[in-house]
Amino acid sequence: MRAERKRAGPRNAEGVCNPSTLVCAMPADTVTTLERLASMTIPALPGTRGRKRVYLMRHGEVSYRRPDGRTEFSTQVMLTDEGVQQARLMRDFLAQVPFDLGAHTGLARTRQTAELVLGGRNVRPEEIAALCEMQAGSIANLSEARIDAEFTYGMERAAEPGAAFPGGESFAAFQDRIVPAFEALLRRADWTTALMVGHAGTNAVILAWVTRGGLAGLSAFEQDAGCVNIIDADVVDGEIVRRMIRAVNLTPYNFAKHEHYLTVAERIVAAHRAAPRTSEP
Repeated sequence: MRAERKRAGPRNAEGVCNPSTLVCAMPADTVTTLERLASMTIPALPGTRGRKRVYLMRHGEVSYRRPDGRTEFSTQVMLTDEGVQQARLMRDFLAQVPFDLGAHTGLARTRQTAELVLGGRNVRPEEIAALCEMQAGSIANLSEARIDAEFTYGMERAAEPGAAFPGGESFAAFQDRIVPAFEALLRRADWTTALMVGHAGTNAVILAWVTRGGLAGLSAFEQDAGCVNIIDADVVDGEIVRRMIRAVNLTPYNFAKHEHYLTVAERIVAAHRAAPRTSEP
C-alpha cells in the first residue's frame, strides 16, 4: 500500500492550505498524476504538458425532405448551398488554427464539411465511423403528438430506461458507442490539434461527457448547423486526467444567434409539417 503523502504546509485560521503549498491538500493519487504530467515530453499544446484541443463541428446545413414531401434521415444527404457556405465561413474562421488531424464520421455530410474546412491544408481527413449520428427511423408515420413527444423533445427523456428516437438506436447504446470512440481519439499520440466533424446527437453526447452530465445532460447542448465547439483534454500515459470546454455552438455566420430561435429537432419537424404530401403509388 502506498504511504499517505505528508500533509504539510502553512494554513490559515480556517485551516485552508496556503496556495503556495496547495499540494498538501491533494490526495496522493492526484499528486502522483501531476508529477507524471510534469515529467511528460510528448507533443502538447504550447505551454502545456499533455494537453490536446479538439474543434468539434457539426456538419453544415442539409435537408432531410424527400421529393414526395416526407422526412427521411438518409445517410446519403449532401450539404445544401447554405451548408457549403457555412463550411467555407468556418474555414476562414479557423484559418490560423494549426490542425494536425482532421476527421469525420464517414457520412457524406460530415466528409464534405471536413474537406471544405480543411481545404488548402496538408491535412487529409480520416473516417471515424463509430462517431456516426444516432440511428433513427422515419417520423413520416407518427401522429402529431408522437412527433412532439418522441422526436421534438426526444433528448429530454434520454436518461429514461430504454429511451430512443422513433424506430432507432437507444440513447444508452448511442452513448456506449460514442464515448469510447472519442476517448480513443483523445488517447492517440499522433496529434495535438484536431478538427472533428460530427453530428448534433454525437456532439451532444461528447459535450455531456466532458461536463460529466451523462444522458440527462444531452438536451442542454444545442448544435446549430455548421457550428464548432472547442474542447481541451489533458492526457497522461493514455489516461484522460482533465477535460474542459472552451466554447460551445459557435456559428461564424451568426454569432449572436439573431432570429435563430428553433432547435435542430424543431426545425426538422417544422419543415416536415410544412411540406406538401403526395400519395404513395
